Amino acid sequence: MKASARSVAALAALAVVGGGIYAVPRLLDSGAAPAAEQRLRGGPGQGEPGQGKSEAPQAAAPGKPFTLVATGDIIPYPSIVQRSAADADRAGEYDFRKILAGVKPLVSAADLAICHHEIPYGRPGGPYTGYPTFKAPHQLADALKDAGYDSCSTASNHTLDDGYEGLARTLEHLDRVGIPHVGSARSAEEAKAPALLTAGGAKVAQLSYTYGTNGIPLPQDKPWAVNLIDRDRILADARAARAGGANVVVLSVHWGTEWQTAPDEQQKELAQALTASRSADGLPDIDLVIGTHNHVPQPYEKINGTWVVFGMGDQVASFVPADKLRGNQSSVPRFTFAPAAGHPGRWEVAKAEYLTQYSDMGPPFRVVCASCAASDASLPATKRSEYARIDQQVTGAVMSRGAGEQGLEHATR
Repeated sequence: MKASARSVAALAALAVVGGGIYAVPRLLDSGAAPAAEQRLRGGPGQGEPGQGKSEAPQAAAPGKPFTLVATGDIIPYPSIVQRSAADADRAGEYDFRKILAGVKPLVSAADLAICHHEIPYGRPGGPYTGYPTFKAPHQLADALKDAGYDSCSTASNHTLDDGYEGLARTLEHLDRVGIPHVGSARSAEEAKAPALLTAGGAKVAQLSYTYGTNGIPLPQDKPWAVNLIDRDRILADARAARAGGANVVVLSVHWGTEWQTAPDEQQKELAQALTASRSADGLPDIDLVIGTHNHVPQPYEKINGTWVVFGMGDQVASFVPADKLRGNQSSVPRFTFAPAAGHPGRWEVAKAEYLTQYSDMGPPFRVVCASCAASDASLPATKRSEYARIDQQVTGAVMSRGAGEQGLEHATR
């Protein structure tokens, strides 16, 4: 929710959360809100974004259901950067909009859409690099905005590939296009606050953490630059978001073992602990867990009553070796949240769905909703057959831990 017209100031009220003491904003009638508080409230501290596609109703209005869509890791390898240059109108420019056009209808139709921004932006004009240290053109931010994304997680093992400068550059461009972000930060205050969105009358807080940064140390004078996975901190941040007014808390977490469909022990143990955590009134501290990093689709599972997407797979990738073609496949979770009966101020998942997605090498390279395209009569039969095969393979991974019996549905549009 955007900041109100009247001026506000923050007075830190101390609350004991998760075994530690955390500052919970309290508002007075004068002064200006600092950046971290404004981000918590979705205001100017996040570049005046903070709004989903559903306008926030008046406080007295009843809550409504809303849909939340998430997509996997965006990793522009050099071949993808070259494709964006070929798609641009002018030499020296980069246009990623055509690459994402195939999934734009799905993303833009959701009330809230979350991306995972895996890599940093390089300096204008490059050089732009691939594995092991990525740097992409900043025009990617414009394409993400065009596609309809409302927020992006930014904590990953590649966040510091271009150092702190690359981290800051990335957040500046996300701010420029008006996309809230969480997971990396330019100040200690920014690091404390979630991305806050609104939909259906609910405030939705997004948190983001990563298992590490590929051995690149956090800046010595900026230990808050990237959020690292720590169970106690995650739960404390979730509770602080609730205290700050969030009705729904969504956790984006960069974890797991690359190229492995099954969740590893860290994923299973952390998912169990986080979903078991409850508030004093017995309600979950975290409402949804969305995983990234593994390159390949991983299972969905309802754990302690909370949906966990262990790993979506990469949304934008271009793997060529035969043993890594699965890295071009991903799932797209879509959850419908509705006001929780008997629990005023809380929303819960009323419907769980998934679609499938494919980075089609083409030519030209394009990201496609495979489950949508598999039945598109306007496509050649060979393409429909290819997309149907991808859809079936992703479905096998998604359903491999019994999500179908727990109520997960396969959507085709």
